[in-house]
Amino acid sequence: MRRLDTRDPGFAAAFDRLVRDRRESDREVAGDVANILNDVRLRGDEAVADYTERFDRQVLGEDWRISAGVCREAFEGLDPALRAALELAAARIRSYHREQLPVDRDSIDAEGVRLGARWNAVDAAGLYVPGGRAAYPSSLLMNAIPAKVAGVERLAVVTPTPRGVVNPLVLAAAYLAGVDEVWRIGGAQAIAALAYGTARIAPVDVITGPGNAWVAEAKRQLFGVVGIDMVAGPSEILVIADGLNDPEWIAADLLSQAEHDPAAQSILITDDMGFADQVADVVGVELALLPTARVAKESWETHGTIIVVASLDEAPALANRLAAEHIELAVADPEPLFAKIRHAGSVFLGRNTPEAIGDYVAGPNHVLPTGRRARFSSGLSVLDFMKRTSFIAMGDGALEKIGPAAIALAEAEGLSAHARSIEVRLGI
Repeated sequence: MRRLDTRDPGFAAAFDRLVRDRRESDREVAGDVANILNDVRLRGDEAVADYTERFDRQVLGEDWRISAGVCREAFEGLDPALRAALELAAARIRSYHREQLPVDRDSIDAEGVRLGARWNAVDAAGLYVPGGRAAYPSSLLMNAIPAKVAGVERLAVVTPTPRGVVNPLVLAAAYLAGVDEVWRIGGAQAIAALAYGTARIAPVDVITGPGNAWVAEAKRQLFGVVGIDMVAGPSEILVIADGLNDPEWIAADLLSQAEHDPAAQSILITDDMGFADQVADVVGVELALLPTARVAKESWETHGTIIVVASLDEAPALANRLAAEHIELAVADPEPLFAKIRHAGSVFLGRNTPEAIGDYVAGPNHVLPTGRRARFSSGLSVLDFMKRTSFIAMGDGALEKIGPAAIALAEAEGLSAHARSIEVRLGI
């Protein structure tokens, strides 16, 4: 675990290294992924079946799709308390994302030109849901519900089922979210199947959802064939906390992201050296108790960082450079700090707002930009499943008012046919 202090002479250089640290997988996966995508494009279902047998140890045969009835049975078979928790999460996610729906525009300006924009959902969306250790029903809800709220007619989920093992919670979440199709495939081959389409699987327009390095690379390479949400990397959390916090709370918050992935990153910024020491000690104690200790320990020891500042007034500038996926402001009055935070995936205000509440039941989406991408991108929303079409209508006399300027610009660009299409209407 790294310790930095803004008062140290070498702090600027050390912090620069922290900011530049790339925790995405360093495997040379681009070439392998390109080959898989091309193979699926050419051989379709046959290629998907071959890769599924090779990577997931599963022979698909005719059993590619999990029926809606099986998903319903999984939902109905849940422990009542867990079913109620899923329903609460779904309701809150749906309510929050309904407020994101954009409004069509239609108006006439001073020159008599009618201008506007109309929003429509994409026809079909593909949702990737990881299998194995990273099988999260919450992720399915966070991806599927905004798509349904946006008005997407067809939702197709792909999820690997290694050796045929299915996660019933994922199936229950698919039923609750109204998913239309669930396919037993994963990896880059599943992304290719969704993008290109196969004999069994119709193509989609947008693909969202988290995955490993091969899935992320497949989405990156296929952007343009389909829309994507983002190319996400390992999870990260930045906690800005004063010394009045309970160190056990802050240690737990840091480890809540460390347990995701050995490449995840947890950072604490505090103005209290003694508190920093306490948190570091408690992290060690908590690690001994966690079932996920192996992953969390590697993450914390490799990428964990504690930064001590002379004043928390320094924290927003550091946070903006880090542009973290999650930022907690664990102080009595978070608003002054929050006002200065410009780059973050999501911000959690106050001592009693742990990031984990946002992963499940708060309502805002937990699919967020990582790797400093919060500088230029946002979390998943209904807009990722919609597109805007502008429209123009020239009223009486409008072309006479603004047409000559368009003619002048077209001629300046050497595009005489552009100019002519306006001139003939003006009788020039």
